Amino acid sequence: MDTDWRPKLGDKFIRRPRAKAHPLRRVLGAFGLFSAGYGNVGSSIYYALGLVALVALGATPVVLLIAGIFFIFTTLSYAEGTAMMPEAGGSASFARHGFNDLFASVAGWALAFSYIVTIAISAYTAPAYLGYFWGQLGDPIVGTAVAMGIVFSLMCLNVIGVKQSSILNTFFALLDVITLIIIILLAILFIFAPHPQIFSHNVISNWPSMQGLILGIAVATLAYTGVETISQLSEETRRPTITAPRALILMIVVVMLLFSGISVAAFSTMTPIEMASEWARDPIAGIAHGLSVAIVPEEIAAGLSSSPAGIIVITAFFGGILKLLPILVALLATSILIIATNAGLMGISRLTFSLGRFQLIPLTLSKVHHKFKTPYKAIMLFSVVAILLLIPGFFAPETFIILGGLYVFGSLLAFSLAHASILRLRMKHPELSRPFKLRVNIKIKGYELPITAILGLVATSAIWLAVVITQPYARWVGFGWMIFGLIFYLVFRYRKRLPLIHSAKEVKLPVD
Repeated sequence: MDTDWRPKLGDKFIRRPRAKAHPLRRVLGAFGLFSAGYGNVGSSIYYALGLVALVALGATPVVLLIAGIFFIFTTLSYAEGTAMMPEAGGSASFARHGFNDLFASVAGWALAFSYIVTIAISAYTAPAYLGYFWGQLGDPIVGTAVAMGIVFSLMCLNVIGVKQSSILNTFFALLDVITLIIIILLAILFIFAPHPQIFSHNVISNWPSMQGLILGIAVATLAYTGVETISQLSEETRRPTITAPRALILMIVVVMLLFSGISVAAFSTMTPIEMASEWARDPIAGIAHGLSVAIVPEEIAAGLSSSPAGIIVITAFFGGILKLLPILVALLATSILIIATNAGLMGISRLTFSLGRFQLIPLTLSKVHHKFKTPYKAIMLFSVVAILLLIPGFFAPETFIILGGLYVFGSLLAFSLAHASILRLRMKHPELSRPFKLRVNIKIKGYELPITAILGLVATSAIWLAVVITQPYARWVGFGWMIFGLIFYLVFRYRKRLPLIHSAKEVKLPVD
């Protein structure tokens, strides 16, 4: 540790001013920030549940729970880091402060990769839910073509600069939570509670192999995407040192409760085989369909009321809910998945701003359009990459698993670096103010190190290695992307005569 270093009054690292090149308005409160984050995390359940079932079968609820524990560790590390450094960049920002620019570049390219795959997989899933209204959208070829159209359309909107509304985020987050709660309550009250053997049979009789279980845990981390969103929006948040941790903690509670409940609802209404085949791309639609088939409103009414009038009212009420539920799920899932696709593009914009202003990527890639005021080159480049990742959808039936493996590769690498950076900052700068500090610590060589960050680093690194070993496509495409990014960074810094490892100065971003 550098014992001569001391923070000084006005030190930039302590005060953390926003970049003057593009000041962002601090308008988001805790719930607005939660809504934006939940828009990403909540959207993942609409495809992750089916994807996990493809691999983990009956162990899906178990691996979702295990992955959820790792999600808690990661969220807590992001809470400490974001409260310390409320600036766009997420794990790349943590790595730049904790290690150096080389580590920040690796984290930045990993994070960019996860955003690109989020764009691809969210767009790929949306047509499957719209298939409720037009069955042809369930066809992989038609669905892939529509997904590409969604990405291209949102690329154009983001280049022009159409902004995602915080009010819209909040509305869909609330509607999604309410809808999932209705689904969970219906499944638990009228299927799971009277017939718990259905759930237990579906789990036990479809238990996967050990390889499937391990890979299932890796894929299940896909269900908890979006943690980076809150960190990326910290520069647009009122009192981010307080608001960001609160939003992250709220997201932990809501997401864990909903995902636990929805996994119980899933295997109370269908078998793992049914979910992994017929409902893989639209699992929540499968649950809604299962509820409409399994629940008989007349039987509910007879059990709740003895009067003819009461039976009629209750039958009409539950019958109406069961008829509307599949339609609501189709519309809501499509809306949230398109918002998640757009959020991936917006995340790319903010990440590009952060990487560009600290000279981690060429300034031309971060260049802002003179009229639209958006980093149009980065948006177009990464959108094209996302569209290219969708090409296997035309001929490869395992495209869904391929996209899941690619996402896990990028996100877990970024999460591992985030945990490592928090631990490094505890050792490198223990005297810094930490508005949100992880309390459960162990002392190693005099340093207070958070147990959750240590466990999170071990878990995310181990799962990442499992994906690298077992998923050839994710391995080669992922490493190809990272090697390209590393060479890109080294050539850029060398040509600009900038240090390859040490931090470069912050610069003003150019405008076309």
